[in-house]
Amino acid sequence: MEVKFGIIDIAREVTIETEASADDIAAQVRAAVADGSVAEFTDDKGRRVLIPGSRIAYVDLGTTTSRPVGFGAV
Repeated sequence: MEVKFGIIDIAREVTIETEASADDIAAQVRAAVADGSVAEFTDDKGRRVLIPGSRIAYVDLGTTTSRPVGFGAV
């Protein structure tokens, strides 16, 4: 799933590809925003992304379906 984070005062989005569910991501974001703590996410390559909850402007949760690959008709 592709997840895009908008950060306050940063023009560029932070985008990660992760195997986590949309519910897990949403729960982590809610907790970080409520507590003012740091949200930690791991992408599908094992990299960790830390985002302060007080700086999260928005989160765009992508769909969990995979896109077809190729040029043929499906």
